[in-house]
Amino acid sequence: MRIDVLTIFPEYFSGVLSTSLLGKAVARGTLDVRLHQLRDWTTDKHRTVDDTPYGGGHGMVMKIEPLVTALEAISPPGAHRVLFSPRGHRFTQSTAHRLAELPSLVLVCGRYEGVDERITSFVDEQLCVGDYVLSGGEAAAAVVIDSVSRLVPGVIGNEGSLHEESFSAGLLEYPQYTRPEVFRDLRVPDVLLSGNHAEVARWRRAQAEATTAKRRPDLLAGAASESPSAAPATAKKDS
Repeated sequence: MRIDVLTIFPEYFSGVLSTSLLGKAVARGTLDVRLHQLRDWTTDKHRTVDDTPYGGGHGMVMKIEPLVTALEAISPPGAHRVLFSPRGHRFTQSTAHRLAELPSLVLVCGRYEGVDERITSFVDEQLCVGDYVLSGGEAAAAVVIDSVSRLVPGVIGNEGSLHEESFSAGLLEYPQYTRPEVFRDLRVPDVLLSGNHAEVARWRRAQAEATTAKRRPDLLAGAASESPSAAPATAKKDS
């Protein structure tokens, strides 16, 4: 899978892309992640990427010209262009599954007070990773790269484990235990020591449902739609 990232801080990703599973996938060539400095597409001597907003207001706004010029230069044919924005669709596990099936992503990282609204005519969708404010789109892009990439075949060795993770079926994952069997009078549940795989499976499902109902009841209503087997949403341009 190829992922292009457009940012004014490409160095932000140096640790992310050289560590753990992502680092190994990049080294093997399973992932092709390309970082692009937006300032390379500016035309003034100061390499300016922002300007004051029309109508007044606080802060600066990212300019449309270098963004579109860069997008047109770096996007391979058929690339899916994503802009990170608080007004974007909520990024979920089902979104990650949908994006992981695409051959190419272009991730646009905003900064300052936002991006010139006309950029929405040049991207395929806007995404938001959570209801909080970030200093820029780089952190959101790192989240999406990690979440999407681990679903690409060959990135994770034990791909069967992906089907039982939190959110994969719209539920939080069941509790996990390992040795020792007893720690400070805290015991591993007997069912996990029984060797009865059917009973273990039933216990895990019940625990997943109970944990979700207690900690994230909002997930229960959308469990079916959040399942990776559910029909993916169709991305469309924002206007």
